[in-house]
Amino acid sequence: MSENSFKHMSVTDLQAVMANKSHVVVDIRDANSFANGRIAESIHLTNESLPDFLREADLDAPVVVCCYHGISSQQAAEFLISQDFTEVYSLDGGFTQWQTQFPDDIER
Repeated sequence: MSENSFKHMSVTDLQAVMANKSHVVVDIRDANSFANGRIAESIHLTNESLPDFLREADLDAPVVVCCYHGISSQQAAEFLISQDFTEVYSLDGGFTQWQTQFPDDIER
């Protein structure tokens, strides 16, 4: 049994690492919310896209899970850790916080 657990990341910290494209951002919100605005280059992770993501992802690349407010992303981050991802973060404040702090960094 692994002792690894996910970590937390602030939207400010995520914005700082976005420039070097070192982190993969996955967004678990519903399709309509994702279509209406998302963190640039984020991947929409749904029950349908999850198997492909798990098969194709680099397990050693840092993954940041984004939801609405940073609550359900914690369960999703824990799940990814259980799937052998080594570095997983839950985005504190979620997309709501991102949208408030970085309105110019939203892709539609």
